[in-house]
Amino acid sequence: MAETVVIEEGNGSGPTWTPLTGIVGRYGTMDAYNPGTNNPNKVPSIGFNYSFWKNHSANVSGSFNSIRDIYWYCDGNVAGDWGLDSGNGGMLQIGKRDAGDNGCPVANYAQATGTVGQSGNSIADPTNGHPYYRGQSTPVINADTCTSSSPLLIDSIVYIAPFRSKIWDTQLKIPPTATHGEKAAKTFTISYNVY
Repeated sequence: MAETVVIEEGNGSGPTWTPLTGIVGRYGTMDAYNPGTNNPNKVPSIGFNYSFWKNHSANVSGSFNSIRDIYWYCDGNVAGDWGLDSGNGGMLQIGKRDAGDNGCPVANYAQATGTVGQSGNSIADPTNGHPYYRGQSTPVINADTCTSSSPLLIDSIVYIAPFRSKIWDTQLKIPPTATHGEKAAKTFTISYNVY
């Protein structure tokens, strides 16, 4: 039997982990794996609005000798395809550490915060941002820089038994020039090495 990898989203103070198998996740302005259309992301008149950040992790089961070096990447065109206007600062941002793995240890999980229905707090906000990232010199980067040729290292731990990986945290940063309306689904990918 080989390894089975299920991507899950953590929500709430616990957190509660929900498998995303067969689910198209959605960014919104509430802490929920599928906020529906009740609390959509809003284009601001000035400044930036943010989605509530998403806590995602790989839940790995089955049998394997060892797994390590979990990376995250996208197709490099999230901002373009979602009308986020990267020229004016819009993007899908992902948490970044100054050194070492960029994933957040499960013990440092932080529930997404903000004003429901209006805007999330930026991961990078020095007061209300994600505690594991907000103190870094570069707490977030544009996820579009993380492609298959330059993926972001999430977790370099060597695992020899079933495990939950470190968490990658993403959120939308929305400028006044972003386009309105529902967006097409995008695929985000993780890769890892099996030994």
